[in-house]
Amino acid sequence: MMRTRRALAALTLVLAAVSVTACGKEGSPPVKGPQADQLPDYQVNKGFQLPDSPTWRKAKKRGHLVVGAKEDQPYVGEKDPATGLYTGFDIEIAKMVGAYLGFDPRTITFRTIASANRETALQNGQIDYYVGTYTINDNRKKLVGFAGPYYLAGQSLLVRADENDIKGPQDLDGKRVCSAAGSTPYQRIETDYPKADLVAYDTYSVCVDNLLTYQVDAVTTDDAILTGYAAKVPDELKVVGKPFSQEPYGIGVPRNDNALRFAIDDALAANEKNGNWKKAYAATLGLSGVPAPEPPPIDRYPAS
Repeated sequence: MMRTRRALAALTLVLAAVSVTACGKEGSPPVKGPQADQLPDYQVNKGFQLPDSPTWRKAKKRGHLVVGAKEDQPYVGEKDPATGLYTGFDIEIAKMVGAYLGFDPRTITFRTIASANRETALQNGQIDYYVGTYTINDNRKKLVGFAGPYYLAGQSLLVRADENDIKGPQDLDGKRVCSAAGSTPYQRIETDYPKADLVAYDTYSVCVDNLLTYQVDAVTTDDAILTGYAAKVPDELKVVGKPFSQEPYGIGVPRNDNALRFAIDDALAANEKNGNWKKAYAATLGLSGVPAPEPPPIDRYPAS
């Protein structure tokens, strides 16, 4: 248990974005967020106009974008509790899209939105768009619109390093498995592996804390997120098995704002072509040790 307490303390410090030395593990991957000089410089598309988008017009009048995000996903979407600064691959995606839409990325206001509240936040106009490991699926398309996808992940499992009985989802019968409430991974375990003892929280960081303290046996979500957690404390956590789903990450927008959706599709395509996408990945999610894949094809589905 002493080892577990040390691991939990280390991960807590990591999530608070402290220095590498605070973690106390020689050879661990960097625990700090991306350095400013390693990130792409997104040129603001001055003179850009999108009058057919009520969301864009509202943001233009306001003077800046309000973007929904996650705050507890290493290398993907993290918030420094000391400074309030958001970092990660999804944050960079939000910034490059914002610059294309004519807004200075430095002025974006990020808002942490839990998985279960994403659709409501978009429907109520609390945010202009959402970038936070948001899987595109047909049920969600009935509630919101999706630009992208900009990344293809797959559901996987995170376990303790000394765990040898769980090698894939087929081994979850009777095991306590934790995921985020309202997430696609939670729903898949509930439907496809009903003999698992499923536990839900608003954030994956709580799931990981419970894993380290032996309150759950596994955490399940997309491999991109789990790889980041494992990279933080590699002596204590590991990702096992092969991904058992395909999770195309999209940018959520208000459902009927097709003008905004298509403009964001254009933004993603432009930043993939000019190299910003790969640079952003290398400076963020790439720090977990997984090389950049090819971006998935953008799905410009017709307006409904």
